[in-house]
Amino acid sequence: MPEPPPPHRTLEIPDWAAGMRVDKYLARRFPNRSRTWIARGIRAGQVRDTAGVTLRAGSRLKERQTLLLFLPGIAPTEGPPPLPAILHCDDRVIVLDKPAGLLAHPSGYDFAWAVIGLAKDRWPDDRVDLVHRLDRDTSGAIVLTRDLDANRFLKEALKAGDCDKEYQALCRGEIPWTDRILDGPIGPDGGVIRIKMAVKDSGQSARTDVEVLRTQPAMSHVRCRIHTGRTHQIRVHLDRAGFSLLGDRMYGLPPEVFLHTLEHGPDSWVRQQAGAPRQALHAARIRVPHPDGGTLDVASPMPADMTRWWDDPAVLPHDGMS
Repeated sequence: MPEPPPPHRTLEIPDWAAGMRVDKYLARRFPNRSRTWIARGIRAGQVRDTAGVTLRAGSRLKERQTLLLFLPGIAPTEGPPPLPAILHCDDRVIVLDKPAGLLAHPSGYDFAWAVIGLAKDRWPDDRVDLVHRLDRDTSGAIVLTRDLDANRFLKEALKAGDCDKEYQALCRGEIPWTDRILDGPIGPDGGVIRIKMAVKDSGQSARTDVEVLRTQPAMSHVRCRIHTGRTHQIRVHLDRAGFSLLGDRMYGLPPEVFLHTLEHGPDSWVRQQAGAPRQALHAARIRVPHPDGGTLDVASPMPADMTRWWDDPAVLPHDGMS
């Protein structure tokens, strides 16, 4: 029995690339890599077809062809992590309990394991797609579908506001009020961090309902319900209210902290500034109409790291809690 291939990346060739040379297409697909580097990898046998045949730089791509890439950085260097815990699964809808640190969908050019890829491997005979996304550092319930019609149905429900998404979060500071509606419009911040958002008059309408569940010195535990799905909505609204998320590297801190993270990663200095290893935000519950009728209501328990931070704040970086 042949041994399975080492960790690799599967790349489906778009229709427009049919007939192109392999090296030319890969250089266009991964512009952060030189054509010389790619050609060297091809010569080393790091680009193959699904039959395991090694391709040449001048090989012509075929319509709907799938490549297996073993190129370092572009392909994984180790096997996949476990599929996140399944909170719900039926013939059309899947809800997974995404851990913090796992991408919902790959981003950038370098390889990273993500929820969508793991789910496609788990259900290879289905058309698996994400209904929505969670930030890499956000944990909790994430919804996927197993057919295209179900995906369209749920995305339309989200767009129409027919879904109820509830989050739990730990914030910096002791919030003095019990509940509040935060409804500032959200748009690009326009500062040195390109992806940062802000409350501004020219932004899109947004509403977050915040309920304070409990407080202690320097920290509050809140429940947030969002009525819209703007980028970084909860993070932006809580920061504007003066109580940014514990562990957030972008909001509530000088831009140097996030820029340092981009260059050096979330090192000990970043964790001290942010107050925690990751942003303390968890997708705790989602209620959506089911494509076959009725309502799907799924909850995800508070993750162990956030529970520990609340129960024993001494484990958190001291500078970030001062």
